[in-house]
Formats: sequence, C-alpha cells, structure tokens
Amino acid sequence: MKTRMEISAGGVIYHRRRGQPVVCLIATQGGQVWQLPKGLIERGEKPEEAATREVAEETGLRGELLRRLDKIEYWYVWDDGSERTRIHKLVYFFLFRYTGGSTEDHDEEVDDACWFLLAEALERLSFENERRVLNLAAQAIAEEEA
Repeated sequence: MKTRMEISAGGVIYHRRRGQPVVCLIATQGGQVWQLPKGLIERGEKPEEAATREVAEETGLRGELLRRLDKIEYWYVWDDGSERTRIHKLVYFFLFRYTGGSTEDHDEEVDDACWFLLAEALERLSFENERRVLNLAAQAIAEEEA
C-alpha cells in the first residue's frame, strides 16, 4: 500500500452571542460527522492563508486571524475504489474572531455549518484530537477577552 503525506490547515471561528462564546462547526458525511473546518494547503500558500481560505469556504464566514492553536497528526486509509492509500495527515489550526459572512454560504462539500456554544460544540465534535484543539481555543478566547 502506498503512503502519502498531506498537510492541511483550518480554524476555530468564534463570536459572542448573549455574552457567551459560540463557535462554528461543519457537518460532513451526510451530516453524521461534525468537525472543525480544514483543508489542504495549496502550493505557495502559508498555513495561515490556507486556514483563512478553508474557514471561509467551508463555513461561509470571514474572520480575523488571532493566533495559532495547535497541530494535530493522524493516519487514515483512503480507498478510491481502485487502490488503497495510507495517508499521514498534519493539520495546523488557528483561532479566528468572526467579522462577517453567513453559514448559509458554505460550499457544497459541507452538509451544514452551524454555530454552537462551546460546551455543545465539544460534545458534538466527532474527533477527540479536534476536541483538544477546541479546548485550547476556549482558553485562548478567554485570554483574548481578558
């Protein structure tokens, strides 16, 4: 089986609703998987640029980049029907403060994009490593607004 390295970037975008921080998650795989927006870094792009682009594409939202949060790493197997490939994935996550846009403008590869209170988002996320990123985001949001 072939192995391929992929490097992606994404983000946690937040704003306050009635004094409480809310974050935007995306749903994929028929609405069964809830995750943070992320995607491949394109040739010539910096991780921060890719994260900004991917958050905008997948959520329909724009934000001010505040800081880097974390890097996660995982492996998975991709089967395209003709061959299986082992993927080694690195994802750089950044924190964004919402400045505009609408979740109704997410792209077609995403089933839904929704705002959630932090506690609900932590429960809804499908992947443990993204829960760790969201916990770091919660700490960073508290620091940004202290």
